[in-house]
Amino acid sequence: MDWGLKNRLSRIIKLQNNRALMLAVDHGYFLGPTEKLEDPKKVIAPLLRHCDSLMVTRGVQRASVSATSDTPMVLRVSGGSSIIGDDLSQEDITVSIEDAIRLNASALAMSIFVGSKYEYQTIVNLGKLVSEAEKYGIPVLAVTAVGKELGKDARYLSLACRVAAEQGAHIVKTYYCDNFEKVVQSCPVPIIVAGGKKIPERDALQLTYNAIKAGAVGVDMGRNIWQSEHPVPMIKAARAIIHGNLNVDQAFKLYKKLVSEEPKKKQKSQKKKSNNKKKPQNNPNQKKSNNKKKPQNNPNQKKPVLTKK
Repeated sequence: MDWGLKNRLSRIIKLQNNRALMLAVDHGYFLGPTEKLEDPKKVIAPLLRHCDSLMVTRGVQRASVSATSDTPMVLRVSGGSSIIGDDLSQEDITVSIEDAIRLNASALAMSIFVGSKYEYQTIVNLGKLVSEAEKYGIPVLAVTAVGKELGKDARYLSLACRVAAEQGAHIVKTYYCDNFEKVVQSCPVPIIVAGGKKIPERDALQLTYNAIKAGAVGVDMGRNIWQSEHPVPMIKAARAIIHGNLNVDQAFKLYKKLVSEEPKKKQKSQKKKSNNKKKPQNNPNQKKSNNKKKPQNNPNQKKPVLTKK
């Protein structure tokens, strides 16, 4: 493995503990303006420094991610079908290796649809992408996407992950299932677990804990973070499990503590804003207005009678 490839992988999966927290915001490539991800820039900004890497499309990276960020970008390079189309598995490679390099991608991500109508196309494309990316020392993350007709059991996911690894994927993203240890054991490259659809916060933390305990290096969580009512406390709690070795109860307790502190922070920031409002300054060139009220005539009041002394 070349130095550049090792270096990029070490930025995504931290060498000190072999763990990774990836934040997924690439949903729009087939879902469009997903709920609570309508404004990607607003969503990404407060979360970016809490994740190890960001899984993103090139359009959102260019428009919504600060170019000064040092967070590694895992660039989604596959697509071609939308949620309203006939078959989501009909994907192709949509981003050139040259554009990925221009975007300084730390890894490239694409989906394979094992057992679907377009299985052959996606698996062959994965092999081609790995061959091209390795010329430039860029790792490839294969996403084992599942369709409605495909299950999420250990037997199927083991097959899909192994196929991805056999094609040369350096990391595989897949779903958690019962007996997940078997999936990990049969895959010779690191596995990251997908967060999936939004579930209650404690359940999402339980998923994170179970994935790590079963041998995954981390999670690639999206909706369970930015669709939460409290995204920053949620990503911090997940991070505490992955990098701080907290259990579920401890992480959920941390989440609730961080949530309870949020309003206080908002109140303080609002007070600061109100205190920072500039008082109107006197303009030396402006004439002072005569605020003294002129005495008004009272019709019932008798006029004073002037007498000569």
